[in-house]
Amino acid sequence: MVNRILTFLNKEFHGINEAALLLGGFAFISQLLGLIRDRTLAHVVGAGPVLDVYYAAFRIPDFLYISIASLASVTVLLPFLVDKMNGEDKANDKARAFMNNIFSAFMLFMLVTSILIAIFIPYLVHLIAPGFNDYQIGLLITTTRIMLISPIFIGLSNLIGSITQLFRNFLVFSLSPIFYNIGILFGVIFLYSRLGIYGLSIGVIFGAVMHFLIQVPVVLKNNFFPRFVVNIKWSEIWKVVKLSAPRTLTLSVNSLAFISLIAMASTLKEGSISLFTFAYNLQSVPVGIIGISYSVAAFPVLVKSFSMKDMDNFIGQIISASRQIIFWSLPIITLLIVLRAQIVRVILGSNTFTWSDTRLTAASVSLFVVSLATQGLVLLFVRGYYASGNTKKPLFINVFSSIMVIVFAQIFIYVFRNFPVVLDQIEIILRVKDVPGTIMLALPLAYAMGSLLNFFLIWRMFKKDFLGKKINLVTTFTQSALGAIVMGLVAYISLGFFNHVFNLDTGRGIFMQGFLSGILGISAGVIILIMFKNREFFDLVRAIRNKFWRNRVVAPEQSEL
Repeated sequence: MVNRILTFLNKEFHGINEAALLLGGFAFISQLLGLIRDRTLAHVVGAGPVLDVYYAAFRIPDFLYISIASLASVTVLLPFLVDKMNGEDKANDKARAFMNNIFSAFMLFMLVTSILIAIFIPYLVHLIAPGFNDYQIGLLITTTRIMLISPIFIGLSNLIGSITQLFRNFLVFSLSPIFYNIGILFGVIFLYSRLGIYGLSIGVIFGAVMHFLIQVPVVLKNNFFPRFVVNIKWSEIWKVVKLSAPRTLTLSVNSLAFISLIAMASTLKEGSISLFTFAYNLQSVPVGIIGISYSVAAFPVLVKSFSMKDMDNFIGQIISASRQIIFWSLPIITLLIVLRAQIVRVILGSNTFTWSDTRLTAASVSLFVVSLATQGLVLLFVRGYYASGNTKKPLFINVFSSIMVIVFAQIFIYVFRNFPVVLDQIEIILRVKDVPGTIMLALPLAYAMGSLLNFFLIWRMFKKDFLGKKINLVTTFTQSALGAIVMGLVAYISLGFFNHVFNLDTGRGIFMQGFLSGILGISAGVIILIMFKNREFFDLVRAIRNKFWRNRVVAPEQSEL
């Protein structure tokens, strides 16, 4: 079936590097819109009780989408559709009936579950935000009920996204998350001033509807729009659920861990949820562009190699993608730590987003990105297991690591509260000594520790199962680390120099200070890589040259963008 899928999609890679760069381009546009969204929220709403409620209101709808809608994801449905198309270039009745069946079961489950959650939401919100006052709880109940509409449309969008990919319209599929963010921006800019937080919620619904509608013309053009049927073939639904259940459980556990962190943040200083979410979104940008792009680009090749029992190529692709993830991640970690205040201030800074908010968010970003490289490698190794058909091991490891994130957070909050000398040292290191609310740093620290633990466990298991002694990343790690260190030192020294050149009381001055320091740092790092004749650097240069825009690849799912 794998070969038929690859042939059907006209999938052709001229190397993982080139495919990952193209996927990274899609991811970059989506992440850029996400940063503009966060900037607008920080400027218009500001970190505080209202934005805390807004972000907390996402938790149940997101969990609903992950736990139910992701059961019918693109990666699961596409093989079934290709198999039922029997190699034909147009949809047949068998494939159309399959989509009608999936669509009907999806709508039934989503509507019933959404109605039940809407009824019992007053009892659930106290678990999500135990630290909220009565006024915030009231807002959270209504806002969550409004947002329960969004996973229905996004789930439908992902469902018909399997059809847009089936007919090779990857551009439309990749535009969906962009239109989703545009809808949210519409709510922030035009509705918040009139309807308050409910305007923000309506913007989310508007974005979810556009996420869905952008793909409808392609489906209608191919006469493949699903319709509701009464006689659902549950045996067929069960086959899909069995295939997607491990991946869905993994995502659900991650979501529950994040809900727990948000619940803890609600008991801390007002605005903690907002600042934690801003920092998480910022660190997710390089994870999405690097980790997801390389792991998604490698996945079809890994599947094909394993199915053909070509383990040398399987291992070679894992090693190649691992080197690229390390090569990109280490310099980015260094730059994000050194330039954290400038980056956060330029992206989020405004009249309502104070300097204290900037410093606390920047400190949180520094803690998050410690695990940046390991997050990307975990994504790769998980897909390696998926390619081999083994979905249980990454599930068990992820469940344990997610539980430990919650445990770490509880431990760190307890230590910070009862042993203030520990928090004092962290404040000094991250330069937030005089900033109120630093106890929230326990949350990104716990997330980073959980991510590192996740990597350690899956790395040991993956190496034992597949790699043995065939992998050697020491050279890549050493050269990238040296380049990153030089890059960071030059950028740090440049900050001090430009501190006397630009007016740092203005956004333009802060941007120029950070931008020029970053450019000088990157230039120094590139020189080091050239001096060492770094393999990954020259592979990157070749990838940009070699017919980059002629590659045709499968775009990642919206949830991954």
